Amino acid sequence: MRFIKSEDLKTGMRLARPIYNKNGVLLYERNSKLTVQGINSVKNFGLLGIFILEPAEPVPPMTRADVEFERFQTMCVFSIREELDWIAANGRPQRNDMIASNIIKNYGHLDGRINFQQNLRSKEDYIYKHSLNVAILCALIAHVMNMRVEEQMETVQAALVHDIGKIMHFEEEEVAGGPVIDMTMNAKEEAGHALLETAFSAKPNIRRICSQAHRILADMDTSSLRLVNGARVLAVAETYDMMTAMKIDEEPASEVEALKFLLNNPEKYHSKVVEALIKSVNILVPGVSVELNTGDKALVLAANETDVLRPMLLMFKDNSIVDLANMDVYEDLEIKDIMKTLDNRHVMDMELLKKNGIEVEEEEYLEVAVP
Repeated sequence: MRFIKSEDLKTGMRLARPIYNKNGVLLYERNSKLTVQGINSVKNFGLLGIFILEPAEPVPPMTRADVEFERFQTMCVFSIREELDWIAANGRPQRNDMIASNIIKNYGHLDGRINFQQNLRSKEDYIYKHSLNVAILCALIAHVMNMRVEEQMETVQAALVHDIGKIMHFEEEEVAGGPVIDMTMNAKEEAGHALLETAFSAKPNIRRICSQAHRILADMDTSSLRLVNGARVLAVAETYDMMTAMKIDEEPASEVEALKFLLNNPEKYHSKVVEALIKSVNILVPGVSVELNTGDKALVLAANETDVLRPMLLMFKDNSIVDLANMDVYEDLEIKDIMKTLDNRHVMDMELLKKNGIEVEEEEYLEVAVP
């Protein structure tokens, strides 16, 4: 599976992810081949690009929960757009608490991990979809951390509005040297924080979470602050989504790259929060193909609940089984990254794995329409 920019799309390419309209109605099913009309639709939607299957790559499996997750993202983002635009224009929230409650209702009480699939984004809706995804991640993490109900709600509400400065518009200012056309992004962020101070004057905890998370992410000194859990959660969720989301000018990072970055910066990202993220989203699960630091390729047979980056693998070169959890034997062997092209294998003989004593969690996958 690869992310292809809209300008590079060609007829005959197969969709790896379904495309929905704003009402959650399916427009294009996965495995559909792109036509001229389909490419024009993608461009008319303003999408930065879409996920495409390699010519010989099988269609990734999707559970009913995966499909519902994508539909939820599609429908919820329009409510967030309306709310953030309202706050920017009127200086006060209108439905922020209701949107946060809906997110928590759907993703703040789950017992297991979800497949956190990135949504398709355009330049116009990038911040709104980013805010939604960060809010969902915050709901998941807060639940795993067993945060108080009020604290979880405040964290999700803060996640929804933390980036509001990036959508704010300012009138041109006439000065001696000519008009000032735009503000720098830093200035917009500062203006956003000022707006939140006013809009959420009656909810100081939401303002505090946004302000402290901003200081963490900007590498500012926080030693004098009593950091709240919500700020730590928001900082981790923000970074994970920013790294793995589609971008205008570069390839998105894989989940493994993002996780390694978080784990390797414990002074910035609290270890308990990162651990809660690991318990919230699937990263290295059975069926994922990976590349090792030796250059070898392998297939994940079974996840490692203790250390997510050291699962049990099937080596492609000789079909041998390697359990990275066995540090005495494989201390120097580690996963470099998820493979991005071709060799992603999704069909596994679950019964054979069970006979060999390998426990795997089986999902109920949906059928794929054949074009």
